[in-house]
Amino acid sequence: MTSLHTSRVRNRRVGVAVAAAGLLATLLAAGPAAATPDPGDLAPASAHQHGAGPAEGREQAPGDIPGQDEIVHSANVKHVANIPSSDPTGINTDLAFQGRYAYAGSYSGFTIYDIANPKAPKTVTQVLCPGGQNDVSVHGDLLFLSTDSSRSDDSCNSVPQPATEKSSWEGIKIFDIKDKKNPKYVKSVETACGSHTHTLVPGDRDIYLYVASYSPNEAFPDCKPPHDGISVVKVPKKAPTKAAVVAFPVLFPDGGNPGAPTHPGVSKTTGCHDITVLPSKDLAAGACMGDGILFDISEPEQPRVIDRVQDNVNFAFWHSATFNERANKVVFTDELGGGGGATCNEATGPDRGADGIYDITGRGDQRKLAFRSYFKIPRHQADTENCVAHNGSLVPVGGGRDIMVQAWYQGGVSVWEFTDSARPREIAYFERGPLTTDQLGLGGSWSAYYYNGHVYSNDIVKGLDVLRLDDRRTDSAKRVRMDRLNVQTQPEYHSPQGCGGCEGGEGGVPPGGPPSGGTPSPQSSP
Repeated sequence: MTSLHTSRVRNRRVGVAVAAAGLLATLLAAGPAAATPDPGDLAPASAHQHGAGPAEGREQAPGDIPGQDEIVHSANVKHVANIPSSDPTGINTDLAFQGRYAYAGSYSGFTIYDIANPKAPKTVTQVLCPGGQNDVSVHGDLLFLSTDSSRSDDSCNSVPQPATEKSSWEGIKIFDIKDKKNPKYVKSVETACGSHTHTLVPGDRDIYLYVASYSPNEAFPDCKPPHDGISVVKVPKKAPTKAAVVAFPVLFPDGGNPGAPTHPGVSKTTGCHDITVLPSKDLAAGACMGDGILFDISEPEQPRVIDRVQDNVNFAFWHSATFNERANKVVFTDELGGGGGATCNEATGPDRGADGIYDITGRGDQRKLAFRSYFKIPRHQADTENCVAHNGSLVPVGGGRDIMVQAWYQGGVSVWEFTDSARPREIAYFERGPLTTDQLGLGGSWSAYYYNGHVYSNDIVKGLDVLRLDDRRTDSAKRVRMDRLNVQTQPEYHSPQGCGGCEGGEGGVPPGGPPSGGTPSPQSSP
């Protein structure tokens, strides 16, 4: 229906529209501030590109800030591989996995990597389809891409166009990825206020997408206030071209957190930023600007809020959520500064721009979110480095231990434990020194996820990094083999029968997934 461009290994550069100067000057002058738009509004700092081979690093001394571009990491982390970004002027974003492939979003489109050999990943295809943020998820032969930037139309040849124009388009794009070397664009679905992120909710016959977006404006014909809910897109598995919005459940009938000036430095709730679902428990957690919510998704088209919390002291922008394996805790992130600020420094402190750890107490509709503590990386970053809590996933260690890996932009990749909700601690890390030393620059790890024995990090300007974690506390996770992973659709990694979210359990799928051309069965857990 619409055109797109693909290339193998070699990519044509695509310009990304950014509005950097004003925001950058504000951040430099004011330091840590209330949440701003996501970092796509900043120009990426120039990257010194190196070869695809792994780089040796050193362990960071206490209080030390690495030199420009210098790699440092803990002794239990090894840098296995790097595929440099093919578009240094672009912005790399989220990741999804299926079988032997990793799917990496960027403001230019998305890239498919073959990770069957994590030590030597290969670029299979690059699809040029510009639009922010291009968050990605996969299911079977379908790939879903979020567009949250106002475009002239729904094609991959679109150009930026003001949201004040009625004809402008934002929403979900659907691709057929059966042929990994030649994905086909098959359908678009326009959603109110675009699609900043989306979360896949699997079903027997249909896939549902919970589309999160925010920041309505009376001047935007397709994004007027109030915008106090999420769009639910229904995608028939056998007829994806019939995908359509089927509901817009209101999650905040009272309008949500009023934000400033009632709560200075806190974002007003005008929608959600990200939602994580736990299908095995019919449970979801939403990070919604000024609010964190827990809700029931037993009826996917009618999600129902169970509990709602606010933190008007230390949280500026509720950004994302992660359940632990037993579903009795949720980690929420605060994206202070919108991802473009230097907030991992002494001036900001340990409780802002951090993770908030909440226990889930009670049962059924009486479940409550109870705050326990904050976690922030203990390594201070330079004032030229954008750094704040960002996307991460569980390391499926089982045994009642709670460990996750997480991206912190230029703060790098952190592995940390929250088995004791009140006393979280970092147990491993990987990071590069500042991209720039004279002004605030945009870069670092956007997403860092654990998949089939390795950590994969999509660095905004450096490209795909592969890390190996060797630690007795996490070694059990190496035996967990997944057939796919969309991090915002959390699998049941461990179950009484063994590996609930896996295909075949230990040894059932090789480290990179099933053999070439293999596809998970429709019954497999996502």
